[in-house]
Amino acid sequence: MIIKKISNLVRKKRHLKLRKKIIGTNQKPRLNIFRSNKSFYIQLIDDEKRITLCSVHSKEVDSKGLNITTATKVGELIAQKALAQGIVNVVFDRGGFLYHGKIEALADASRRLGLKF
Repeated sequence: MIIKKISNLVRKKRHLKLRKKIIGTNQKPRLNIFRSNKSFYIQLIDDEKRITLCSVHSKEVDSKGLNITTATKVGELIAQKALAQGIVNVVFDRGGFLYHGKIEALADASRRLGLKF
């Protein structure tokens, strides 16, 4: 239990360091990822206006569990929603999570459908 709390604090510190450098605009919004124990939350955020342009939750995808196939489907869905709004370029904010496994699968799936980051 203590190790879980410490690793979450380390992730939050890592995310704060990233957020100092990453800023989303209207032309290039920030693709923010949050992964809980049971689901993914992905948002396209315009930091200048402080609004969410579109969002996807892993419950919108018909799959059980938090695995790589769910991450792939969620990545494809956020790419489809972004392209429908005319957004092609985004800034990738991994939320302090390490770039491998589910986060990597989500990013690769959204790149395959046409998002550039």
